[in-house]
Amino acid sequence: MPGSRTGGRPPVQRASRRPAVARTAREHPVQRLYIRARKAWDRPLTAYYLILGGSLLITVLGLVMVYSASQVTALQLSLPGSYFFRKQFLAALIGSALLFTASRMPVKLHRALAYPILAGAVFLMALVQVPGIGMAVNGNQNWISLGGSFQMQPSEFGKLALVLWGADLIARKQERKLLAQWKHMLVPLVPAAFLLLGLIMLGGDMGTAIILTAILFGLLWLAGAPTRLFAGVLTVAGLIGLVLIKTSPNRMARLACIGATEPKAGVADCWQAVHGIYALASGGLFGSGLGASVEKWGQLPEAHTDFIFAVTGEELGLAGTLSVLALFAALGYAGIRVAGRTEDPFVRYAAGGVTTWIIAQAVINIGAVLGLLPIAGVPLPLFSYGGSALLPTMFAIGLLIAFARDDPAARAALAMRQPRFGKKRAGGPGAERGPRRWNTMRRRASVARSSGER
Repeated sequence: MPGSRTGGRPPVQRASRRPAVARTAREHPVQRLYIRARKAWDRPLTAYYLILGGSLLITVLGLVMVYSASQVTALQLSLPGSYFFRKQFLAALIGSALLFTASRMPVKLHRALAYPILAGAVFLMALVQVPGIGMAVNGNQNWISLGGSFQMQPSEFGKLALVLWGADLIARKQERKLLAQWKHMLVPLVPAAFLLLGLIMLGGDMGTAIILTAILFGLLWLAGAPTRLFAGVLTVAGLIGLVLIKTSPNRMARLACIGATEPKAGVADCWQAVHGIYALASGGLFGSGLGASVEKWGQLPEAHTDFIFAVTGEELGLAGTLSVLALFAALGYAGIRVAGRTEDPFVRYAAGGVTTWIIAQAVINIGAVLGLLPIAGVPLPLFSYGGSALLPTMFAIGLLIAFARDDPAARAALAMRQPRFGKKRAGGPGAERGPRRWNTMRRRASVARSSGER
C-alpha cells in the first residue's frame, strides 16, 4: 500500500512485560528458597526421615559424649577408661535391633503386645521390692541385678507399657464410642497408671513418676478429656506430688537449688546444680574441645548420666547444646505430625504418648541442668548413659518409624522409590533406566492422601 513502510503488514507489537510476580520472585532468592523448603518439608516422608535421622544422630552424639564424660569416673573406680562406653555401645546395638524390629512390625502386632508388656513391667516393678532381688542405687530402690555389672531398671519399661496399653485401651473405647462418658475415660486407665506410679514411688524414684504422669496426661489430652475432668486429675496428682515433696528433706533440698549460684544455698547443698551451671558457662560459643572438660574431673557428679548435657555444653559450647536441642525439637515435631495426620486412633494415641514421653523427659533433664527445674534424676533420652533407659526408648522410636511408614502417602512414596541394588526394572537387562524424579514424589503420592496429608 502506498505510504506503508511494511508492505501492508501490521505493525510489530512489542512483547508484553513479564508479570510483576515473576520479577519479584527473581529479585528475592530467599523467598524462592523458602518456598522450596516448604515443599520439601511437606513431603510424605519428611516425618519418617526426621524420626530416623534425628534419633540416630542423638544416639551417636550421645555415645561420643558418654565416652568423653565417663573416662574420669571409670578411672576413679579402677576400671578401664572405655568401660562405660563399651556398655553403652552394647546397649545401643541391642537397641538398634529393637528399633529395626519395631519399625517393621505391623500395627496389629504392636497392639497385641500391649498387655504382655504391661504385665511384664508390673511383675518386674513388683520384683524390685523383694529383698535380695531388688537393689538401691543413689537411695532409690528401683533396680534389679542381672549378674556381674549389669543392672536393669524396670520402671523404664513401665513408660513403654503405659503408652502401648493406654493407646490400645483408649482406641478400643473410641471405636465403641464410649469416650463421651467420663467413667470410661478414666477407668481403667487412671487406676492402672496409679498402680505403676505406686510401684515406682515405693522405690523413691519421683523423677520417673513425673514422666509417667506426663504420659498419662498426654493420653487424656489426646482422648479429648473435658477440661474439668483433666483439671481434676491434674489437681489430685499435684496434691499427691506436693505431699511427697514436703515429706522428703532430699526433695525439698532439690527444690531449694533452683536458680542457685553458690554450692551452699541455705540449708541445701547445691553442689551438683551449681557445677552444672559452671560447666555450661565455661563452654563459650564453641566449647573447650571434645574431651577437654574440667568439671568432669570429680567436680560434677553424674557427669555421664543425668548431667551429660552440662559436659556437652562445656566441650562443644553453645553450638553443641543448640544442636542437641534442635534434634529433639525435630523429633518432637515429627512425632506430632505422625499423630496428627493419621486416621487410626491407636496410632494417634501411641505416637502422641511416645512424643510426650521423650520431649517431657528431655525438658525435665535439660531444665534441671540449666537450673530452671529441680534435679529429678532422669536421663536425657537416647543421650545419657544407661541401657535400661536406652532400650525401651529406641523401641519407642521404632514405633514412631513404623507409624510414619504406615501413612498411606508415605507408603506410596516408599513404593515409588527404585532400589539401587537387587531387582532391575522390567524390560530386561538392557532396558534403559529413566532419571529418578525425586522432586515429583509428593505429586505421585497425592492420590493416597485419605489420611489427612496436607
